[in-house]
Amino acid sequence: MTAPLPDVEPTPEPAPASTPAVVTPTPRPTPPPLQPNQAAGGDKEGRALLNKLLPTGIPDRAGWSTDIFNAFSALKIPYTPSFFCASIAVIAQESSFQSDPVVPGLPKIVWSEIDKRIHKFGIPRLVVQAAFAKASPDGRSYNQRVDSLQTERQMNALFEDMITELPFGPKLLADDNPIRTGGPMQVGVEFAKGHVKVWPYPYKIQRSLRDEVFTRRGSVYFGTAHLLQYPAKYTQMVYRFADYNAGRYASRSAAFQLALARISGSKLVPDGYLMSYTGTAPNNDVTDTQRLLFGMTGKLGISRAQMLSDIRQERYSSFAQTPTYQRVFALATKVAGKPVPQEALPQIRLISPKITRKLTTAWFAQRVDGRYQDCLGRMNSGN
Repeated sequence: MTAPLPDVEPTPEPAPASTPAVVTPTPRPTPPPLQPNQAAGGDKEGRALLNKLLPTGIPDRAGWSTDIFNAFSALKIPYTPSFFCASIAVIAQESSFQSDPVVPGLPKIVWSEIDKRIHKFGIPRLVVQAAFAKASPDGRSYNQRVDSLQTERQMNALFEDMITELPFGPKLLADDNPIRTGGPMQVGVEFAKGHVKVWPYPYKIQRSLRDEVFTRRGSVYFGTAHLLQYPAKYTQMVYRFADYNAGRYASRSAAFQLALARISGSKLVPDGYLMSYTGTAPNNDVTDTQRLLFGMTGKLGISRAQMLSDIRQERYSSFAQTPTYQRVFALATKVAGKPVPQEALPQIRLISPKITRKLTTAWFAQRVDGRYQDCLGRMNSGN
């Protein structure tokens, strides 16, 4: 892609749990070069293009169009078919254009998480039961509110009330919502917190930033930022969709891992994480990728300190300019006898309280890519 994108880099998000899941993306034609907003004709033409690409029959189509366009405008994302369709495809995949999507079995999920915390913090169960039987700020008991939960936004409001009103609320829940993504684009709360530190949020925050993530306008804004507001030299949009699920530049990091495995002759799962963001990696958070890389200081002619400094930039565009990145790919190209790909779908098994099937990042990316291709098709066929 050649369109200029703002290089906005919030704090990297935690990595999801991962297991091998080899999937090769279906080749797609590379879209034509993209142009900036001004060349596309400005706001009027941008709104017209978006309205052409939005599917018909969705609830409050005009409202969706407004929120998507406002997000693009505020984030300075080019008004192009490719970029509009990318956001539309993620919304369709994550929520089917439901502004406050229903989560099946949400009461069971919440009760399970509450039970875990009761056990973890040693809070007497009788104390919790008595508190939950009392009326909450909306007049219903906490028990009634948990049992009637249907959407993430309802759950978020419930948790905020519990943290504020219950004496053990801060200890039991703090800000540790068991479902950490919200709204129709299922964007991460932590991403939103990092993003507002580097780019102004265009709306007045009504209750809290966390609550904004669960609104349509907030989720579309932060979701579009997460998906598009960073430069990535991918040949197919499917890799950006994988990044949306696994973290920025995860597809680039997965390719780096494959290149490293090639030159070392060792097996390495390309999960797209060179660093540990969970604090759970063995040996003082040294990942398998780091151990393999550190064993090649002589072969690459780079010190361990330099390598560590370089791979700490994996979630930023600057990583591609580091000595470690460039030498690994140069040597991999030499070994292969031809240039090796600098993009690959991360092999990650998705684990979440909301996921009941065996799903992977590759599955997600390809599902979204199918919707993306359908959206692009509306350019010629109409809605």
